[in-house]
Amino acid sequence: MEKFQTAEEMLAALRAGEVSSVELTEEAIARIERDDTAINAICVRDFEGARVAAREADRERARGEDRALLGIPVTVKECYNMVGLPTTWGLPEYREFVPTEDAVQVSRLKAAGAVVLGKTNVPLGLQDIQSFNEIYGTTSNPWDHDRTSGGSSGGSAAALAAGFGALSIGSDLGGSLRTPAHFCGVYAHKPTLGLAATRGMVVPPEPALPVDLDLAVVGPMARSAGDLTLLLDVMAGADPLTGGKAQVTSLPPARHERLSDFRVLVVDEHPLIPTGAAVRAGVQRVAGALVDGGAQVERHSPLLPDLVEGARLYMQFLFSGSVARFPVDEYEQLQIQAAGLSADDQSLDAARLRAMVLSHRDWLEVNSQRELHRHGWRRLFEEFDVVVCPITPTPAFRHDHNPDVLERRLDIDGVEYPYFDQLVWAGLATMPGLPATAVPAGRSPEGLPVGVQLIGPMFEDRTPLRLAELL
Repeated sequence: MEKFQTAEEMLAALRAGEVSSVELTEEAIARIERDDTAINAICVRDFEGARVAAREADRERARGEDRALLGIPVTVKECYNMVGLPTTWGLPEYREFVPTEDAVQVSRLKAAGAVVLGKTNVPLGLQDIQSFNEIYGTTSNPWDHDRTSGGSSGGSAAALAAGFGALSIGSDLGGSLRTPAHFCGVYAHKPTLGLAATRGMVVPPEPALPVDLDLAVVGPMARSAGDLTLLLDVMAGADPLTGGKAQVTSLPPARHERLSDFRVLVVDEHPLIPTGAAVRAGVQRVAGALVDGGAQVERHSPLLPDLVEGARLYMQFLFSGSVARFPVDEYEQLQIQAAGLSADDQSLDAARLRAMVLSHRDWLEVNSQRELHRHGWRRLFEEFDVVVCPITPTPAFRHDHNPDVLERRLDIDGVEYPYFDQLVWAGLATMPGLPATAVPAGRSPEGLPVGVQLIGPMFEDRTPLRLAELL
């Protein structure tokens, strides 16, 4: 594949006067026009708006001005509100919905001087590990068009892998930043819960309010670890409507600056789902690089919170939230199904079904168990700086559009497993709200990208980000 410049390389060239924003923007547009028919990453193009922004960026630079992303071509996940462009979340009934106000993060991108090329594709309602919907069609993996780019930030990851802009902003609830990065061979960072304001990343036609989300975060995607930090510094900070500042100065520095100072726990097995050989090999490559760099690497720790209980808690939060607005008749059907479950059925399928009909009383009990898990992670991070583990059990899988998602299966080295069971690795960081950085870790024997995640302590996002840079 072509070698694409990082945002940091582009900024250096812009500052040195070696290239203009107009040139970078036209190059990205030409690439989209040449290659995106096959990939379908950019679902909403705004090339004229990008050209206007690029010309303005060049004028500002000529006057001696500079900003964090001045003149850098970027993309935005479709679910963010952006004035003048549709926001649908892939829902056909909102095909014509155009918001009148930018999402907080779109405003921050623009304020930093970024040039927005357009919006990237998502699954229906953002609720899939693939990115396809009947409005915009299917996004394919740039490495193999028969496979998915992941979801729900699949359009953004595919765009980065194909060279359509240097940066993108996405979101993550069920691995939606990390899984597409892993499938497409790029970088992503799931920030600590609450670190970056989410207002305006809202399903239409709901009002854009500063809501505290339970699991979901917004975060940066890029082609290098350094670019993740560059973009996170633009995105981080609470919502101005709740008294937050746009820039973040309060994040502590990384715990260490040298690879040899890091204490790392490597976990490559989950009791509820096997790790495929290609992903296991990726984890081993990263573990080997850590050992070679002098880091202190452990394979087991009694401090690691119970992975089975953590996965069940995560599924309960994820699926109780996902059906909250289901029609009453569908909800009543779920209640009947859940009531029919055997008490000793402790499968993840059963956990998901029970979660869909949780009472508020039950939810509060689950929430108190989460606080115990959070405390377990705090204790773990007194002994370790980062946990390295898979993002999903396999590289990118083949497109699977079976409308009954509960019938879908994931093939792990020739054995089939329930499709949504692969989310247990994403939930490891999501359920307690921890930061996690997705980094490429080589390729599978078939040539597909493989990534791993580096999970860090709460509000210490710079620690896994720094380790990502060192790796």
